Amino acid sequence: MPEPGKKPVSAFSKKPRSMEVAAGSPAVFEAQTERAGVKVRWQRGGNDIGASDKYSLAAEGTRHTLTVRDVGPADQGSYAVIAGSSKVKFDLKVIEAEKAEPMPAPAPAPAEATGAPGEALAPATELEGSSPSPEGSSSAAPSGPVPGCPGAPEDPIGLFVMRPQDGEVTVGGSITFSARVAGASLLKPPVVKWFKGKWVDLSSKVGQHLQLHDSYDRASKVYLFELHITDAQATFAGGYRCEVSTKDKFDSCNFNLIVHEAIGPGELDLREAFLAVSPRGLGEAPSLGVPLHSDSHEDTGILDFSSLLKKSSSFRTPRDSKLEAPAEEDVWEILRQAPPSEYERIAFQHGVTDLRGMLKRLKGMKRDEKKSTVFQKKLEPAYQVSKGHKIRLTVELADPDAEVKWLKNGQEIQMSGRYIFESVGAKRTLTISQCSLADDAAYQCVVGGEKCSTELFVKEPPVLITRPLEDQLVMVGQRVEFDCEVSEEGAQVKWLKDGVELTREETFKYRFKKDGRRHHLIINEATLEDAGHYALHTSGGQALAELIVQEKKLEVYQSIADLTVGAKDQAVFKCEVSDENVRGVWLKNGKELVPDSRIKVSHIGRVHKLTIDDVTPADEADYSFVPEGFACNLSAKLRFMEVKIDFVPRQEPPKIHLDCPGRKPDTIVVVAGNKLRLDVPISGDPAPTVIWQKAITQGNKAPARPAPDAPEDAGASDEWVFDKKLLCETEGRVRVETTKDRSIFTVEGAEKEDEGVYTVTVKNPVGEDQVNLTVKVIDVPDAPAAPKISNVGEDSCTVQWEPPAYDGGQPVLGYILERKKKKSYRWMRLNFDLLRELSHEARRMIEGVVYEMRVYAVNAIGMSRPSPASQPFMPIGPPSEPTHLAVEDVSDTTVSLKWRPPERVGAGGLDGYSVEYCQEGCSEWVAALQGLMERTSMVVKDLPTGARLLFRVRAHNVAGPGGPVTTQEPVTVQEILQRPRLQLPRHLRQTIQRKAGEPVNLLIPFQGKPRPQVTWTKEGQPLAGEEVTIRNSPTDTILFIRAARRAHSGTYQVTVRIENMEDKATLVLQIVDKPSSPQDIRVTEAWGFNVALEWKPPQDDGNTEIWGYTVQKADKKTMEWFTVLEHYRRTHCVVSELIIGNGYYFRVFSHNMVGPSDRAATTKEPVFIPRPGVTYEPPNYKALDFSEAPRFTRPLVNRSVIAGYTTILCCAVRGSPKPKISWFKNGLDLGQDARFRMFSKQGVLTLEIRKPCPFDGGVYVCRATNLQGEAQCECRLEVRGEELAGPGSGRWREKGSNGDPGLCSAVLVRAAALAARALTPLCPAGYWLSGIASFSPAVPQ
Repeated sequence: MPEPGKKPVSAFSKKPRSMEVAAGSPAVFEAQTERAGVKVRWQRGGNDIGASDKYSLAAEGTRHTLTVRDVGPADQGSYAVIAGSSKVKFDLKVIEAEKAEPMPAPAPAPAEATGAPGEALAPATELEGSSPSPEGSSSAAPSGPVPGCPGAPEDPIGLFVMRPQDGEVTVGGSITFSARVAGASLLKPPVVKWFKGKWVDLSSKVGQHLQLHDSYDRASKVYLFELHITDAQATFAGGYRCEVSTKDKFDSCNFNLIVHEAIGPGELDLREAFLAVSPRGLGEAPSLGVPLHSDSHEDTGILDFSSLLKKSSSFRTPRDSKLEAPAEEDVWEILRQAPPSEYERIAFQHGVTDLRGMLKRLKGMKRDEKKSTVFQKKLEPAYQVSKGHKIRLTVELADPDAEVKWLKNGQEIQMSGRYIFESVGAKRTLTISQCSLADDAAYQCVVGGEKCSTELFVKEPPVLITRPLEDQLVMVGQRVEFDCEVSEEGAQVKWLKDGVELTREETFKYRFKKDGRRHHLIINEATLEDAGHYALHTSGGQALAELIVQEKKLEVYQSIADLTVGAKDQAVFKCEVSDENVRGVWLKNGKELVPDSRIKVSHIGRVHKLTIDDVTPADEADYSFVPEGFACNLSAKLRFMEVKIDFVPRQEPPKIHLDCPGRKPDTIVVVAGNKLRLDVPISGDPAPTVIWQKAITQGNKAPARPAPDAPEDAGASDEWVFDKKLLCETEGRVRVETTKDRSIFTVEGAEKEDEGVYTVTVKNPVGEDQVNLTVKVIDVPDAPAAPKISNVGEDSCTVQWEPPAYDGGQPVLGYILERKKKKSYRWMRLNFDLLRELSHEARRMIEGVVYEMRVYAVNAIGMSRPSPASQPFMPIGPPSEPTHLAVEDVSDTTVSLKWRPPERVGAGGLDGYSVEYCQEGCSEWVAALQGLMERTSMVVKDLPTGARLLFRVRAHNVAGPGGPVTTQEPVTVQEILQRPRLQLPRHLRQTIQRKAGEPVNLLIPFQGKPRPQVTWTKEGQPLAGEEVTIRNSPTDTILFIRAARRAHSGTYQVTVRIENMEDKATLVLQIVDKPSSPQDIRVTEAWGFNVALEWKPPQDDGNTEIWGYTVQKADKKTMEWFTVLEHYRRTHCVVSELIIGNGYYFRVFSHNMVGPSDRAATTKEPVFIPRPGVTYEPPNYKALDFSEAPRFTRPLVNRSVIAGYTTILCCAVRGSPKPKISWFKNGLDLGQDARFRMFSKQGVLTLEIRKPCPFDGGVYVCRATNLQGEAQCECRLEVRGEELAGPGSGRWREKGSNGDPGLCSAVLVRAAALAARALTPLCPAGYWLSGIASFSPAVPQ
């Protein structure tokens, strides 16, 4: 069976359909393959069908036909057609001629063509493991009866009569999804909406590729809604949803569309097929391994945006052969660069289901793109870490002394054992150890008023199966519960039946239950349709089990037996059935028997008993037990044994009165475990003495001693009597009770040892009488020996066993076979009808699972104990054929082949591949290599030049070789001349710079056949010396220098030549080194605190441009060097700010791209800074009085602001000494109110009102007071509701402001400070003054 993640494309473009045919008419089945020349086989009941008088087979191009002539009841059954790995089943039903007239059906809707879902006959369905058919035009609705007609399925819990089903289509094809809604109970037509993903309404996408149709059938009162997709594209794949609503009801249905790559009807290019990429299974995300169609189900928690970062790919796409992985598009980058008007189209194309959430995060990412003055290196847009691992978030700051804060979802993170803050230089690092799902959040690093953000995605480890599912065998109506245990609690799992996912929409039949790490699938009442393979899929594995549902069938382990009892005795009828819950009715001569004080009916477990005490002649009748609900009847007879008493005179000889008084031994059969009671009437006067004896026998070992009065032919028996055992005990399991007129021999729980010949002898003085009674104990058979397993296949095996050593005294009726998985304790029965043969072919096993078998023997008494388990075995099948076999290269004696692993490997694994070839027109295949090889490529050598050969490859495992894959056309072993060509990489077309001492490794690919001759030259001369190495391969050449030197600089030329054809390429190599030190440094002038220096450029520039110089100074006393100038490009400079009285040395380094020179040019003598003799006398100033009363240089202005946004009122005051500031609102002092913050900086007064509401409106007064006086100013503040700044902007602003969303409160305060600093120098010393302007409040982001 194919791997769970893959769905290979079907080989059929048109499949045969099931049909009903009148008896005597021909039946024609037609199938159409994707490509011509495909071998097609027809089967019936698993056996191939050949051309005969009954069957006619025809093939014309891609069309294949099976005709069954003169159909009769014997032709009814299941048929199949096989092409490659695809198998399609269909049924033929034969009806009588008078029933063959077709029933009239409603006219189909216009959009339903041949093969539409409305047809009465169900289409053929593909078996498990076969390929889906990517038809160019198909319908996704299921087949079934026409809604509204008798037998049409009805939805008991919703509005749908028929729901849209999953569909598949090839690129460029068409498909129709249909939904039917019952309208009998609706007053108004229902409203139907079609969606892609969660929110993309397809009604707005109606156009060339998508149409919506609806119609109403008045006869059936059913609404038909259709979604028709034409010219399907690869981007149409994904999850869809159909919603239907009425006045008081709502229903929805999810379905998926898979788009396959188109396969042309012509020849398949093997090279292109080999290069095609399909490394992942359909429906799997490229990087994270989550299902692509998860958007078609409701989210169970917070959406993981990491699954949306890559474009979905539910179809195959070709790739370049040079790439090792398919190209993936980053949706984040596409959304960043796209205008907002294109967001919806991009979301539809890439299958994004939560565009609003992505745009919200994208908005924060775009804000971070502004050039920052605080961060030199910001956080990445997103990080990903596995659960339980550690992650580091690092930023680099412009100011190494700046303080940072880390936020998680807007809340500040405090240092703890899991969160560690690190500060190394300008780098700040947040380390999160032992990451959990709670750490999946948005993180921010805040420095002052600026921040950078990122997203952390925590990836859960794969969920593993710790306890697999177990196979189950149940009867119809029983409860089924599958139980599986996974490695993590709360893990998301997926239940599937025969490869189809069981969704929440089917909760009326299936019930899903989670209990910690255990997951349960419960089916309350099993039906025959529930049989199949059930699987549980997790992110790290899967568990598979089989459910077999059988119809109820009652088995009789022990039937009731005929009884013969005497008067006043007890009669007990007992039977045992297979089901202990079955009740039944006892009948007497066909009439129900009513229990009373003498007649008792009991039911204990599987045993049913009828007990009749004190038997009378009226009790003689036919008794039957009829189980309720089953067509079964167990019958037996009760015979009343009359005791005849004749009048005899006294001194009567003893006599034994039996119904069969013959002297031949009578055989009495008793079932092992039952009670044996022999009631022997006797007579005689005087009362006789009764003697019971049992003969001890041995078979065929010694002649038997004849018993007294035994017949002459008694010696013909196979058993010989050696001795007799006297039975005289009156208590115990075997006892004898004697009365005047009868002798009773009782055995409680008969056993095998109780079997034999019993002799009853009665004696008195008059005479004696003797009767031999033969007792036979029958039992269930012994357990057979352990069965033997042979002919193990992919899902079947042959089980053989031997009959039991002892059959229990009854012939063995048949055998029952059971199997189980090796690690399981649950045995599953394989047959309900007894097996008559001593072998059986067991099927429907899971490949790769270890099984054991055991067998029971069954006779008329019951079922034996189970045999010992067989040796464990594992069903294993050979792998399928390798895929995409292609010829990669051909030379005069070799052929290079490549292929891909087989699609189905199976549990046996893959041991390797074998490669064979043969001449064209010959059937003898020659092995290209002895043994197996593991690689998927091979170069077949030593082939004859010019030969035309066919190649084939097989895959092998422990089950043997799989099918071969053969090249379609013969390969001619002859090399093709190809012109030499150098493919010079782009980075080698410009000057190649390397630092001295570094290795040089220049790789230049080339083409050409046969292998070109490669020549290297430098400056026109051949390369010489051991330091330069040339390495050539069939496809490239490498120039390698282990440690480059300046002498290696120059122009290199490489030439490839084949005969008289050549190609050349030129490379310029420049080896650079550190420069030498500058020359002739000297002091040209010294004055005051300054010294003028001058020097010459270095003699050696290191073979590259000089980038600049570094000038340093050192005090003569300490000789510690300090850098004065860096990256200085001139050869003269002035060093200032020297200390008077000190002596200084100066030195200069030269710089180029490699680095600074190793040595520096240094002044030889120190330069002294002389101390001048002039003394400074400070001037005398007259003290001035700068006292001034407060005065507002910029008063408050009236404001109108929006509610909910922080507002600032600003003014400026002047006064000396510094005045005291007070703020009032409507006469109330605001100093104690926490919602108002007051700032005063250099005369700029600011009142901040945090998130004002309409009640904050009023008159605000600012009052300034000092010793010289008092001043105040006031303004009116109006707080109004929110107003949108502009259409589509998504931001709010104040009326009259410029609407710039980049402003924030920190910017306002900074602007106020700059204004104050600008005005301060204009005021006389001692005054406290500033100016201020009015600013709009910032809109929080």
